[in-house]
Amino acid sequence: MRIARFAAAGQDPAYGIIELAVDGGEHPDTIATLTNDPLAGVPVNYTGERHSLDDVRLLAPVIPRSKVVAVGKNYADHAAEMGGEVPATPLLFFKPNTSVIGPGETIVRPAGCEDLHFEGELAIIIGRICKEVPAERVPEVIFGYTIANDVTARDWQNSDGQWARAKGSDTFCPMGPWINTHLTVEEAGHLGIETRLGDDVRQSGNTSQMVRGITELVTTISAFTTLLPGDVILTGTPAGVGAMADGDTVTVEIDGLGSLSNPVASA
Repeated sequence: MRIARFAAAGQDPAYGIIELAVDGGEHPDTIATLTNDPLAGVPVNYTGERHSLDDVRLLAPVIPRSKVVAVGKNYADHAAEMGGEVPATPLLFFKPNTSVIGPGETIVRPAGCEDLHFEGELAIIIGRICKEVPAERVPEVIFGYTIANDVTARDWQNSDGQWARAKGSDTFCPMGPWINTHLTVEEAGHLGIETRLGDDVRQSGNTSQMVRGITELVTTISAFTTLLPGDVILTGTPAGVGAMADGDTVTVEIDGLGSLSNPVASA
């Protein structure tokens, strides 16, 4: 199932279930509106309203009520290109929910940032309140998966000594286009991931290359912080990260999850 958050003309943002032509269903390339946020813990039904995907704007599929937790250097080839090795313990950091934007929205280069980078990643969406999740119960707490871009002000990352500004600025966490709720943990751990700057492929990897997989990340993060419905875990990026210039468009594509494109402009 593909769950998206969308805006139709003259209506408030809503959630819906996407049906694509490749599904072979009766309503190709449409979105069926849901009564409520499926992550809010209340009953969800169809409203009976359906829109063509051409007539709506897809938004970030979730705006975290609490937090985005990200892991750095979780692909060995990326750690090497950054001049180091995979840390002995997971390198974790937070991105605020104000950094989240959706498909097609502009990544804004803040004033004073001279080196703005893309980092295409698989994102895990948490579906229930959980703490100290044992490995065998990780599938129970995952609502689904989407695509993210861990935008980074590389110059600020190198100069600040910590990453709050470099990773957490407004617009620095594009996500979308929808949440796939049918992937198993095993399937999500074997997906091709590609990032393009314009038409040029800059990153090409597979989530199977993650040093710490989905299960280990959920158990490790939930050991020290309570995860809430709608929280997001960014799982790291493969090699090939690089700078974005004003006027560029960056696209992250992951097998089975669609593609996420965002233009870049200065503030």
